[in-house]
Amino acid sequence: MPTTCNAKQFDRICVEEAYAPPELLEACRRALEQNDPMELGFRRLTGGYFNGSAGSNLLLRRLSDLGDFRLSEMDAHGIRKQLLSITSPGVQHLPASEAVALAQLTNDRMAEAVRQHRDRFDALAACAPQAPDAAARELERAIGQLGFKGALINSHTRGEYLDEPKFAPILEVLNQWRVPLYLHPNTPSPQMIQPYLPHALETATWGFAAETSLHALRLIMAGVFDRYPHLVIVLGHAGEGLPLCLERIDDRHAFFVSVDDRGLVPRLSRAPSEYIHEHFRFTTSGQNFTRPVMFLLQALGSDNVMYAADYPYESMATRQTIDALPLADSDKRKLLAENAQRIFKLE
Repeated sequence: MPTTCNAKQFDRICVEEAYAPPELLEACRRALEQNDPMELGFRRLTGGYFNGSAGSNLLLRRLSDLGDFRLSEMDAHGIRKQLLSITSPGVQHLPASEAVALAQLTNDRMAEAVRQHRDRFDALAACAPQAPDAAARELERAIGQLGFKGALINSHTRGEYLDEPKFAPILEVLNQWRVPLYLHPNTPSPQMIQPYLPHALETATWGFAAETSLHALRLIMAGVFDRYPHLVIVLGHAGEGLPLCLERIDDRHAFFVSVDDRGLVPRLSRAPSEYIHEHFRFTTSGQNFTRPVMFLLQALGSDNVMYAADYPYESMATRQTIDALPLADSDKRKLLAENAQRIFKLE
């Protein structure tokens, strides 16, 4: 039988915890006024941020604070450290020059927070994928000079995906530094969002998982991990649905390879699930419920799953569910802190 221990004995690190400097929030506010049809998903995602309600004001305060307010909430829930990252959709909806500048600003602010509170924060680098060469340079700076532990990109950038050749400079930097890329959700791309809209399915209810799992599969099917053997992708939200489908993905891929006479189905050196087991790691963000976490651990193994609160969109009190899981203490320690320390090389 698994042993249990007092919750206070567990070290806790959260690895998908959002931040946005006020300048980025203001840029989002201005972008909402432009009514760009390419960014319908952006408008649906961020439109409620600025309605002036008590809830939206508290969300904006939580997003933009990297000091006493955030730390006090971490303390209240027994969280030792947050791995900070830019909120979705980040800068990926903005014009390239503005996006590059705001990504750098975001990284500078997170780096300052890490310097001031080294035992409480680490960070993942923001970048502007719409300017791939500039994004690669910023990742080099953030990882090499600022000491960031990887990068976070909010899925597609105006309908373009990281398996496309133009984004190779970004993947090359991550492969060279051997740091993870957190592939975080965005709303479905402009090409795909319309069927989600009538019933408000485009965000966390369903669209986030559908969009991000598609992006992950594109990376696999494009042979990205054969070209970049040190690339590691982190997926939140219990793997965006992929862990439930590993056997079916393998089975159907093998079948369609066997009947494909037009060269449309990619021939891979390994089964798709083998790439997932080797190159993907997973977090519990937004899925801190008993059944999905237990399934994730069973499907991927206790060394490959990390706790994330998804602050400020979810409460850090979700760690109470993790504390209550029927797991051995050793597996709880892995889940709550030790895997994050190893995977992200945290101090």
